[in-house]
Amino acid sequence: MPPGAWPNWVMGSHDAPRIAGRIGEAQARVAAMLLLTLRGTPTLYQGDELGIGRVTIPADRIRDPQDLRQPGLGVGRDASRTPMAWDRSAHAGFSTAEPWLPFHEDWPLRNVIRQDQNPHSMLALYRRLLALRRRHAALNSGHFTLIPSEPGVLQYERYTNDERLMVVLNFTAEARSLIIPDESLISETLISTLPERSERTGLAANEGVILRLQKT
Repeated sequence: MPPGAWPNWVMGSHDAPRIAGRIGEAQARVAAMLLLTLRGTPTLYQGDELGIGRVTIPADRIRDPQDLRQPGLGVGRDASRTPMAWDRSAHAGFSTAEPWLPFHEDWPLRNVIRQDQNPHSMLALYRRLLALRRRHAALNSGHFTLIPSEPGVLQYERYTNDERLMVVLNFTAEARSLIIPDESLISETLISTLPERSERTGLAANEGVILRLQKT
């Protein structure tokens, strides 16, 4: 990026399958941490905060002109444009009539009210990450430095003059180690993408963490 530039990060849109549909829910949690800790403006696409995956659109429910003009090619975008599921009521609380597209198949379990009641849900993770981004200047406006890491791991530091935070993302289904010159610099784990974090300095499979580092 040229000096003074400010990027806009986009992972999901109405033109591509939702992130959980592409890489699975475990890695979608890691992707959420990536999106909300990079330097720049994050763009969230509706449904990603619930972990909505791939949605099957019956042939008689297809609405996308691109798919209608090129049937059978799998170019339809309707699956990423399905409505939001708010609760277990009729039509998932989205409307009083049947929506133009079907909901994801697990909408009775994957909806806003259900996830709002679960402190370990995808929705809860997004809310915690957004709260951290608002609270820590290092995340919302700080500097960015990429740090060498193990294969399959992305590691970077976000920092200001007053604060140092390290983001470590494991893109693999295997445990990985952190690469940090002095482990005593880690003062605490602010958040993990997993419900429980048993290791202080190691990474579990499909895990992302934000660590607070001591100022040196």
